[in-house]
Amino acid sequence: MLSQDARRSVEDTIKKYSQKRAAILSTLHIAQKEIGWISKDTIEEIAGILDITPIEVKEVVSFYTMFNLRDVGKYHIQVCTNLSCSLLGSRHIVNYLEKRLGLGVGKTTEDKKFTLSEVECLGSCGTAPMMQINEDYYENLTEEEIDKILMSLA
Repeated sequence: MLSQDARRSVEDTIKKYSQKRAAILSTLHIAQKEIGWISKDTIEEIAGILDITPIEVKEVVSFYTMFNLRDVGKYHIQVCTNLSCSLLGSRHIVNYLEKRLGLGVGKTTEDKKFTLSEVECLGSCGTAPMMQINEDYYENLTEEEIDKILMSLA
């Protein structure tokens, strides 16, 4: 359930649009920022607020990789594996992170600190390979750079 503050934020957001349904992306961002992920209950709550069906909300949530359909760790590491990043070594980056963190893609460490995901385009093709951790981009990655990044999160 969204908090009263989040609901107020959603209501303020809805006022910016001519139709409630147009606020779906903004509303999902508000919900995910508060809860950390978009659950079935959250989908139903947002559908009710926006006067649309839950499947309409789920279609949007499942289309965009920026929305999490499951709980993720404190640091959500998303490695771009689209064409540009793949050609410049993203598979190596994924393999290195799996080994370094001791977990597979789509998994979360037992301490709930890290979740590792592969995603499609993050829009940083000129600086591949790259990853996003929560809201921050890390580009032109090497093993050494990844080690420095992970150490800074410890």
